Amino acid sequence: MATHEVFAYLCVHDAKAAIDYYCEAFGGRELFRLVDPSGVIGHAEIDLDGHTLMISDEFLDFGIKSARTIGATAVTIHLHVDDADEVVAKAVAAGGTLERAVKTEFYGERSGVVRCPFGHRWLIGHEVEKVSPEEMQRRYDAMG
Repeated sequence: MATHEVFAYLCVHDAKAAIDYYCEAFGGRELFRLVDPSGVIGHAEIDLDGHTLMISDEFLDFGIKSARTIGATAVTIHLHVDDADEVVAKAVAAGGTLERAVKTEFYGERSGVVRCPFGHRWLIGHEVEKVSPEEMQRRYDAMG
């Protein structure tokens, strides 16, 4: 068995607004959406420079709940970009909440964290230094 791709598939409380936010904040481009007669988005796809982000409204009857409904998210989406400072600022300006300011981290990345208006956590970063796993562990141990 081969895995060909892995997609982030976010359930949100307002897919139409989420599509707008992700396109504005992260420079995405909507590929398509499937909408039922009541206006609920069952599936949508956004292109982020060749990477697909999938989105749907929540379907409570089927146990498909948004981060807002459950009051948490157990997943962090890591968005690797050219300029973390710029993208974090853009995501906050578009309506996200800054959780951790951008700074250079021990693992060789400059990154920050934004919580989008739909409850999902985005770690946004860019590489500043190649760091081996052994060196990362050494630095991590030294922090403790």
